Formats: sequence, structure tokens, C-alpha cells
Amino acid sequence: MIDHGGPALDGEDRYRLLVDAITDYAIYMLDPQGNIVSWNAGASRFKGYEAAEVLGTHFSRFYRPADREGGLPLVALRHAAEEGRFEGEGWRVRKDGSEFWAHVIIDPIREANGNLIGFAKITRDLTERRQAEEQIRKAEQQFRLLVQGVTDYAIYMMDAEGNVSSWNAGAERIKGYLPDEIIGRHFSSFFPEQDRLAGIPARALETARRDGRYESEGWRLRKDGTRFWANAIIDAIRGEDGALIGFAKITRDITEKRDAQEALELAREELFQAQKMEALGQLTGGVAHDFNNLLMVIQASLDLLQRRITPGPEAQSLIDNALQATQRGASLTQRLLAFSRRQDLDFEPVDLWALIRGMTDMLQRSIGPAIVVETRFPLSLPSVCTDPNQMVNALLNLAINARDAMPDGGHLVIGARLETDAARRHPDLGDGPYLCLYLQDEGQGMDQDTLRNAPSPFFTTKGIGKGTGLGLSMVQGLMAQSNGKLVLHSEPGAGTTAELWLPIVEAEPCSKQEHKPMETRPAKVAHLSVLAVDDDPLVLMNTVMMLEDMGHTVCEASSGTKALAFLAERKIDLIVTDQAMPQMTGSQLADVVRERWPHIPIILATGYSELPPEARADLLRLSKPFGERQLEDIIQRAMSGTGRPQRPAYDG
Repeated sequence: MIDHGGPALDGEDRYRLLVDAITDYAIYMLDPQGNIVSWNAGASRFKGYEAAEVLGTHFSRFYRPADREGGLPLVALRHAAEEGRFEGEGWRVRKDGSEFWAHVIIDPIREANGNLIGFAKITRDLTERRQAEEQIRKAEQQFRLLVQGVTDYAIYMMDAEGNVSSWNAGAERIKGYLPDEIIGRHFSSFFPEQDRLAGIPARALETARRDGRYESEGWRLRKDGTRFWANAIIDAIRGEDGALIGFAKITRDITEKRDAQEALELAREELFQAQKMEALGQLTGGVAHDFNNLLMVIQASLDLLQRRITPGPEAQSLIDNALQATQRGASLTQRLLAFSRRQDLDFEPVDLWALIRGMTDMLQRSIGPAIVVETRFPLSLPSVCTDPNQMVNALLNLAINARDAMPDGGHLVIGARLETDAARRHPDLGDGPYLCLYLQDEGQGMDQDTLRNAPSPFFTTKGIGKGTGLGLSMVQGLMAQSNGKLVLHSEPGAGTTAELWLPIVEAEPCSKQEHKPMETRPAKVAHLSVLAVDDDPLVLMNTVMMLEDMGHTVCEASSGTKALAFLAERKIDLIVTDQAMPQMTGSQLADVVRERWPHIPIILATGYSELPPEARADLLRLSKPFGERQLEDIIQRAMSGTGRPQRPAYDG
């Protein structure tokens, strides 16, 4: 044993030195009445009293006045004496009057015979720990208030099995459950049945358990059974040891946002379709104009050829075939123009059975050999009031839709029936008999949502780039203008039937205009000085040749400006001008002529079905392509003063 040269200490001295050396704890003795009989350095440090100031005084001086009045110091001593130990926490007072949070232990000290001779008291200053705990408690309270105050988000906890264990106000607002109605139930209650059967809730928990987080969007259910589109996030909550405690789930109702996004996407798609159709219309209009000019040259050349030679039977047959082809080309051009601009409808009585018989070949070529067309028409049906050309387009649209619904082929039934009381079945139709023309396919059919949206502009189920979505809307528009109605019937897997309800002629006259007596054909005009105006040299040459073949003297002009120069120098009896010319159109030329030479009749030749808004309504119009007979007829009307025949006004 090493001798350090100091005095030897007995056990009591060592104990006293140990206690006095402790500064983090106040350790002191009390007599049985609670008076202080010892005082260590730790007590002096955080209570502020020196030993001489407190020895012999009662330990209750360290309590708040209210606690002293309430007898807490004596209760602590009594509890220690009776129970063998007192332990507690509370506020205590330092010498300077400041308070600290103390952890107190009081142990009774007894003699060998059990007599109480005093108490050992140990006090520790836990103010910093309490402040930290108080901050944590306040933070937890604020967080709890924050979570409860949020109403735009459903925020709640789940245990490790997915049972709801907490419920905030936002969850109550969004999902409709009160806390006592949902706490303890499994969160899969919020999923539609098909999602539950597919195991989506279980997969969500497994993903969050494995990856720590799960996020998804989908339909969820409220208490009343209504659906909403939700964005849901599930976070796994783990303890300090890494064990899974449960899950935190945040759900937001984004139904309005989803609807807005869908509406925006739909608007973008409609804008794209509209821009595409506008571009297509401009292209089609230009192509139709050039195509009409080519047909004009071919038809006029063939007419002139027939008049100047005497062809044999075989050659005449070839010429007739070529002329018929030009007429079909002209009809095709008119159908193309229907896509590029709104056309006025030419209402007239139409025999639907005759119309369909006449388009059978074109219809079959359009839908292909895999579709078998069957017709079911009664022996005698009245005519209907509509535009025959637009009706052909409508039937082609419906037939092509039927073909697309039967990719593997099938039967297409086209029929008609007379309905004497259409208003009973469709109150929005007028009184009287209607003809119901129907097309029935064996295709895939449509569900109710698709059926409801099918006639909407730009709605299509054919995929991007495979359909404009305008076919049924065009048919619907034609029916509305014809005082009729488009009706669709369909079920998934049961095909589709499209019905066109049209008023019969006897029930609804095609024109509201008063009947006028038949006009007699004007007598053949004498020799004229005619100015022919066209920017296409081939068309101009053929027009000149036809006019000269009729015996007229013809001047040529390739533009409106040159035409005005001719008129200023020469006497002209009649002007035949093209409409679509650069710099000055035919209608603009007509306006200048009407101001300067109002006595000169003007014939406007055009391949367009509609003239521009600035064109005068009383201009005589000659549709391209035209032959010598059509040209001769309109010259007779122009020179006789009959004027432009007015198209009947139809207010359907």
C-alpha cells in the first residue's frame, strides 16, 4: 500500500468527504421534525444557501408559500416515515427567490431498534429537463392542434395492421365519418369493392412497410357511398429500435383538380382537332378549286369534241364514260367542300330508297367486302324533306362507323319504317308522320357514357389520328336543320342502331316560300360580245371556245385588272368571270362593274359551294365544272333579265 503522507481517514470521514464533494445533488440530513442538521456543497450550489444559514432551520423554507400552507413538507415526511420512502417532483425556491424544478427523495433514518432519528434528503435540479419536456409537450400539443385544424387533408394514424387509430377534422369533412364511427376499423373501408377484391389496400401497406412510403391516386368512398378522386400518401412509422409501430396516412380530395385537368386536356384536344380541321378545310378548298378547274377543262373539251366531230359508236361510248366521270368528280368535289366550309342546304323531296339504291356501289366500296349490306324497305314509302347530297354524306359516315365497329366483318342492315306519331316517342319532334331510316350493325356496341357523348363534336373512340370525331355531329346537325332527329341505341356487345327521323313531304313542306308559277325558258340569245375572265389559261381557253361555238365574239382577260382595262376600251354585252383569282376576285370585279357599267350582266363561275360574304346576293352563279349546255342556259337567263334564281329559304 502506498503511503501519501496524509493523515489516515476513518469510514465516517470518508463518507463525509464523499457527500461534500457531490455538487449535482443536494444531500442533507433532517431531524425527525424536519430541521436541517447537515448541508453539502451540492445543496449550497443550486439552492444558494451556505451551511451556516440553513442549519437548524426547517426544510419547508425551500417550498413555495402556497405549498407550505397546504402542508406539503409535512406530508412528504409523514409518507417517508410510514412508507419507508418518499419520491416526487415539484417547484422549489432558491435563496434569491428564483424557482427550480426539483426531483426529491426522502428516506427515513432509524436506529437498530427502529426508532426514527431523522431523514436523508436528496434533491436534484431538473429544471432544464422539465423545460425540455415542456417544450416537447407544447410542440406535441401544437402539432396536434395543427393536425386537427387542417380540413383540406385527411390526416390520421393507423396501427401496423391498418386499423385507424386517430382521426382529424379534415378526415371527418372529406370522408364523412365521425371519430367514434371509424377508429378501430380497417382503412380498406375507404376503397371501392373492386379495389379491395384486387388487394390494393394490402399492397399499399406492404409497399409502405418495405419502402417506407406509398403514394397513389384513385377512387375512394365516403361514408354515404359517393366517390371522390384521392391523392393518398402512407408513411411507415417506426420506433427507435426500428420496429414498425404503425402508419401515417394523408389523403386529399383532388376531384375538382382532376376534373379541371381532364377539361383542360379535352379543350386542348378539341383545339388540336379544330386546328387540324381548319388546316384540312383550307387544303381541301384549294384542292377542290384546282380539281374543279381540271374537270372543267376535261368536260368542256369533251363537249366541244362531240360538237366538232362525228364519233363512231365505240368512240361515243368512251366520250360518254369520260363525261360521266367528270360529273362524278364534280360530286366528289362538293362532298370535299362540305368538310371545309359550312354549306347551305338544298332542301327538296328525297326518295330515300332510290337514294340508297343509287349509292350502293359507292357504299360497298367504302365499307369493304367483309361487310354484308342488307336492305329492308317497305314497298312504298313517302319522300322526306332534306338535302340529298348531305344525306349521302350522312349515310356514308354512319356506314363507315359501323364498319369500324365490326373489324372482323358482319352484317349491316339499312332499312326504313313509317312512324305516324313520332312525337309520342320523341316529344321534341313535330306533330305528324315521320320516316325513320335506320342503320343497324353487329359491332362491339357502346356503354352508356360513350353513347351519351358519341354525337359530341370531336368525341371519338377510334384513337388519336384515326377519326375526327365530327361524323356523328355532322349527321346530328343535318337532322336538326331538316326538322328531324338523330337517335342512337347501343349496348356493349349488342351492336349499335342509328336512327334518322325525318319529316315526310306531305307533313312538312320543304320550303316555306310561296309557290311561284313555272318560269318559261328564255328564247335563245343573239350574237353577243362576251368578256371571259379566268386566271387559269386552260379553263379560259375552253370557256372561250364554248362561247365562240355558240356564235359569240369573245375577249379574254386573265385577271380582274385586265378585264377592267378591256371594259374601258370596248363595248361588252356580257361578262363571264371566275371567282377565285389573285389580287381581285370575281365578286370584287362585279362590284366595280356594277358601279361603272351597271347595264352589263355578270355571270360568276366558281367551284365553291359558298361565295364570300362580300359577294352580292343577286349575282348569277355558274357552278364549275360546266358544259356548253349549262353555259348557254345561264347566258339566256342573264340576257333575258330573269336574274339569279333564288334558293328557297328554309327555316328548319
